[in-house]
Amino acid sequence: MVYTGIKPTFCLFMLAIICSFMRDFMKKLPLLLYLLLGTTAVFAQNNPANKSRVQQVSALPTGLTVEYIREPAQVGIKDAQPEFGWQVPTSAVTQTGFQVLVASSKALIDKNEGDAWDSGFVPKNSSTNVTYQGTTLQTGKTYHWKVRIWDAAGRPSQYSKAQAFTMGKSDGELTTGNIFQIDRIKPRVFTKKVNNSYFVDFGKDAFANLEINYVTNKPDTLVFHLGEQLENGQVNRKPTGTIRYQEVRLGVSPNQTKYTLRLKPDQRNTGPKAVVLPDSFPVLLPFRYCEIEKASSPLEAKDLTQVVYYNYWENNQSYFNSSDSVLNAIWEMCKYSIKATTFAGLYVDGDRERIPYEADAYLNQLSHYNTDREYAIARRTIEYFMQHPTWPTEWQLHVAMMFYADYMYTGNTELIEKYYEPLKYKTLMELDREDGLICSQSPKNTPEFMKKLGFTDPKEKLSDITDWPPAQKDTGWKLATAEGERDGFVFRPINTMINSFYYKNMVIMAEFAKILRKTSDQLDFELRAAKVKTALNEKLFDKTKGHYVDGEGTDHASVHANMTALAFGVVPDAYKKSVAQFIQSRGMACSVYGAQYLMEALYEAGAQDYALQLLTDQSDRSWYNMIRIGATITLEAWDMKYKPNSDWNHAWGAVPANIIPRQLWGIQPKTAGGSVVSIKPQLGKLASSEIKVPFMMGNVSASYQRTSDGMKHFTFDVPANMAAEVEIKTNAEDKVMVNGKQVASVFKTLQLGSGKHEITLKEAVR
Repeated sequence: MVYTGIKPTFCLFMLAIICSFMRDFMKKLPLLLYLLLGTTAVFAQNNPANKSRVQQVSALPTGLTVEYIREPAQVGIKDAQPEFGWQVPTSAVTQTGFQVLVASSKALIDKNEGDAWDSGFVPKNSSTNVTYQGTTLQTGKTYHWKVRIWDAAGRPSQYSKAQAFTMGKSDGELTTGNIFQIDRIKPRVFTKKVNNSYFVDFGKDAFANLEINYVTNKPDTLVFHLGEQLENGQVNRKPTGTIRYQEVRLGVSPNQTKYTLRLKPDQRNTGPKAVVLPDSFPVLLPFRYCEIEKASSPLEAKDLTQVVYYNYWENNQSYFNSSDSVLNAIWEMCKYSIKATTFAGLYVDGDRERIPYEADAYLNQLSHYNTDREYAIARRTIEYFMQHPTWPTEWQLHVAMMFYADYMYTGNTELIEKYYEPLKYKTLMELDREDGLICSQSPKNTPEFMKKLGFTDPKEKLSDITDWPPAQKDTGWKLATAEGERDGFVFRPINTMINSFYYKNMVIMAEFAKILRKTSDQLDFELRAAKVKTALNEKLFDKTKGHYVDGEGTDHASVHANMTALAFGVVPDAYKKSVAQFIQSRGMACSVYGAQYLMEALYEAGAQDYALQLLTDQSDRSWYNMIRIGATITLEAWDMKYKPNSDWNHAWGAVPANIIPRQLWGIQPKTAGGSVVSIKPQLGKLASSEIKVPFMMGNVSASYQRTSDGMKHFTFDVPANMAAEVEIKTNAEDKVMVNGKQVASVFKTLQLGSGKHEITLKEAVR
């Protein structure tokens, strides 16, 4: 059942209008459109706190974007027909129409004249993905645009402030990359030591270089030690794995006072497969600490600057806080990890290789979309993978998932339209057998098929990975757990994990085919999804033990086989409880990458208390362990003993940056583009929490407080032109209040319109 908050009189009124509409379609169409577009206003007005908003004249739209870029004047827009977007002012409640002006000069746009395009009044509530429909835009020319909207009452707003954008050259890709930014960080700790030496802590690890102001009356050489890790209070000069350290000698003279260190480039991460940084960048090294030796002239903290490079970022777009200080610290580390690792303009695997990998990128994408209103890096990375695949079988199956995440958060279908046919290959559907299950060792996996995936070397083959690192016997590394991060997974030609990914791919492709109106394809994908799901449950589920085995021909069951089946919707309702129990019996028996699907599986099963326990765990297989050992960016592994060549700057370890908003708070787009969001809180034993989650149309905010008398208080602030469907677990005896009015607790979904809403739950004594 659904609670909408609409009064019965309004429902009768709407029914009468609809009946009249059916009798005289064309005559009543404008009125009906107006009423439908204004429905959200009724939702909001049911809450007295929002009435004053509706009575005001609408303010101007804000948050303008071109091609999802918030400062488009500084980039070259690639798409000849760019998409415009804006955020509807709160006072409008909802948008019932808009007008876009695009001008060839600032003088014209200042006079509200659109010589390139004047859309006129458009009676739609679209505030994103509004495609340019004017005269041909010229490469290299700067244009100016603005927009005004009509609110829920049909009143026009003022025009927004004008925004400039510059057209660039098309290079065959759709996505325009965003600008890079530079932060100039001063020392948090600056200590003078003996023998003309200094110790500096900049507070956080970052991809950076170092600037020094230094005055001397004679030629001299200073020695700098930069690093990510301390050992006995000093920069670790012999770190293990790929923890970064570099010694740099700097020649100084009386004729110069400002210097930038000449860092030595790393051969591996500047090789032919690595992402090339812009020519304007100096050599970058991730470091937090600096020691300076042989400084005969005095130095002060103001003389040293950590010059940090990263992609466009607005830190105020997201927020999280709770009654658990450990969880708060983990959120801050993971959020910063996403920002810090955007330095390459594509999602890369950390500093060791600086190469994009599909699984890494998918996790980065989810976390990036939930920490900032930024989509360009993910979209660029998606296009990169269509030409530059990597070897793991499961990694290919992450590509369609990246397309789908982008579609749900942006609502844009251009990438789907362009890459639909080659994306089919990435699903590995050609490797299926008669029962629908796929196998990377299939005889169909030929050099010709690998070429379809984008591989250029005919000798390259797919290889199943499950998780990383592999077992000790496969690497020669001395690992804390001999089985690596695979929970003893037994590799078989047909395995449960790969086919769970494949099932998810078929569900996604069916939706893409529906979007593109490819009916026969849609039916084919739906049939394939049904076949593989049936085969998984008939052939790979052990009904006696209540869990999935790793593959065909083994009775071994790993957390990986079960968590992916549960996370991707393979598990029937009748099996969910036993599968969840098995998963919980294994603990954190996967890597920081596998933790994405472990957490998704637990929340899918409603195991919120156990999920929170894992999120806030303080063992050496936890996110908190990374903080405890001194990292400020997430590690590639739980600890160095679990992967000896790990780096300290790997964003695939930042899973809580998306799990906290998407699963713990349950805030996700319900419809493509986020015009309707779904909110399903599973806050476990938290006593309180606050969150802000970015969407293109505005930021959704929420708070929670559990009081000593057993009351649970929620607040939700839904941006204008958006709606939310809230699901809070209740029982029939519970008392539920929405905006001060009691509703039946049997309502599974509470529909909220734009504005602030209060929900109170009083649980019955059990």
